[in-house]
Amino acid sequence: MGLVGSLFSFIVFLSCLIAVCGQGTRIGFYSTTCPNAETIVQTTVTSHFASDQKIAPGLLRMHFHDCFVQGCDGSVLISGPNTERTAGANFNLRGFEVIDDAKTQLEAACPGVVSCADILTLAARDSISLTKGQSWQVPTGRRDGRVSLATNVNNLPSPSDSVDVQKRKFAAFRLNTRDLVALVGGHTIGTAACGFFTNRIFNTTGNRADPTMDQTFVPELQRLCPLNGDASSRADLDFGSGDTFDTSFFNNLSRGRGILQSDQVLWTNPTTRSIVQEFIASKDSFNVQFARSMVKMSNIGVKTGANGEIRRVCSTVN
Repeated sequence: MGLVGSLFSFIVFLSCLIAVCGQGTRIGFYSTTCPNAETIVQTTVTSHFASDQKIAPGLLRMHFHDCFVQGCDGSVLISGPNTERTAGANFNLRGFEVIDDAKTQLEAACPGVVSCADILTLAARDSISLTKGQSWQVPTGRRDGRVSLATNVNNLPSPSDSVDVQKRKFAAFRLNTRDLVALVGGHTIGTAACGFFTNRIFNTTGNRADPTMDQTFVPELQRLCPLNGDASSRADLDFGSGDTFDTSFFNNLSRGRGILQSDQVLWTNPTTRSIVQEFIASKDSFNVQFARSMVKMSNIGVKTGANGEIRRVCSTVN
């Protein structure tokens, strides 16, 4: 084959690893069938973001919840009794109207071509760009699933998960420890309901807080989330920088200012702490790993070719 041929094959191999060629998705899938597809999604997300910046973390979280249940097939978008949207873990998902808006425009431009699963995947990427994160190329070509059951929403990471439990849940989808830390780093944007962490800032007597927390930070959280207060009130997961995609989230973990227990243990556990330290030291390292991990995650259990369908309306099967 020769040196040049070997080098070319190696480059192609690396490209396939990044784009997950074996899954059937590829960069530029709609370049001939709907060349403006990505622009239409980006413009739609940007428009909604201009009126409500919380749409960005909402779309990112929705994509995550879609992929971890039945794969990245847009099943979380289907509405109706006993669908994934009705599961407790999905009660507060937001951004459905953004996906519906983009789908309406895409159906007008290219009827029956662009899947809802791809729209959600692209919208999640665009949300990172809008919050000052680094963009990346998204392999597309997913088809939409026809099944959405609340009973399948049973393996999403929990705010109380240990590192070992999180590792098992991510490993089930061939996501490694670096992927885990990078993807949890998506918490640099977004909020959490008080009910998910009041147990850390109050114990049963209502006084002592989790000793792994910065004790000077606790009173501020207690003011935001008083004992016996509204459990649905929310606080930024990346305190002080909740609207910007950056490495402040990891800095907060190093200071004992992680809001969720599942976030803070990434610092207290030595198997993940070194990765957190790496991301603190280099924003570029975090951005590159986050993009790589998002591409891997977005190819979990995708339906391509003759599998699935292209929904005409994202909230219902054809």
